[in-house]
Amino acid sequence: MELFNSALGKNITFERPAYFIMSGFIGIPHVKYYYIFLCFVYIFSVLANTAVMAVICLDPNLRTPKYIIVFNLAFTDLFSNSALVPKVLDVFLFNHHHIPYNDCLTFLFFCYTCLSMQSLNLVALSYDRLIAISYPLQYRVKITHRFMFSVVASLWLSVVTVVLIATGLLTRLSFCQSVVIRSYFCDHGQLYRLACNDSTPSFIMSNLSLALILWFPLIFILCTYLSISYALSKVTTVQGRVKALKTCTAHLSLVAIYFIPILVTFMFGRNIPPNARIINLSLSSVFPPMLNPIIYVLQTQEIKESVRKLLKIRKKSGIKVKKVIIK
Repeated sequence: MELFNSALGKNITFERPAYFIMSGFIGIPHVKYYYIFLCFVYIFSVLANTAVMAVICLDPNLRTPKYIIVFNLAFTDLFSNSALVPKVLDVFLFNHHHIPYNDCLTFLFFCYTCLSMQSLNLVALSYDRLIAISYPLQYRVKITHRFMFSVVASLWLSVVTVVLIATGLLTRLSFCQSVVIRSYFCDHGQLYRLACNDSTPSFIMSNLSLALILWFPLIFILCTYLSISYALSKVTTVQGRVKALKTCTAHLSLVAIYFIPILVTFMFGRNIPPNARIINLSLSSVFPPMLNPIIYVLQTQEIKESVRKLLKIRKKSGIKVKKVIIK
């Protein structure tokens, strides 16, 4: 009931520290090289996701409902690594381990918003594949630009609301003992466990968020592919099945890259040493945003053709400029 005391007009004093201390890795020599590696991953991620967004914007053939979600995925990946990696580098590479209270909550909000959007983008893409394969004749009617824009807006609104509530509940906690966060960022679970007053609302919100942002998307995607498998079983020719399945390979790769490391961490988290847990979580946070654009470029025929067209146009324009200069 402490959560509602302020609403009832009761005066409550919360003990909020001036700062938190992020411990990061403990007892690993030359760990700075790992953060330098993350820096290179971040740079590549920014360039790759920017390139994918540019290709989608420049090629009119890619302005389809499906690529609204792909563009949103690339934007989310770019935003995710930009919210996480620069701050991690600042804290651990430049030894700024003390992070102010408000900055920590802001850091937490943006990190969890982006990580949550990544899983929900995969849900939207799985629904797109379901309609495309199971109901091909109705695809253009059901999957429209308006529908996809509504889906993207709804996903962002839902995630921001959930993460905002979770962050708001942390402001109702008192921190009167340790302020050391045993993680590489302002981890929600680590934070509410440091509280010295009742953290039940944050505990409930943590489990609810996990169900909405991890388990629901995973179950939905699995059910989607069970339906797709049933639809493919009705296709008479092997070539037809393979052709339809090829349109799902990029999405399945993204699902595996995103969910497998996170599931391993949550299923065996208590038995994993703290340093190994930090490595697993940090890589599962920064690697998918780097790999997603590579997978889509290599496994999606439309983007391959679009990149080739854009490169040809650039070469032709370069040749024309040279001819003009020679004349």
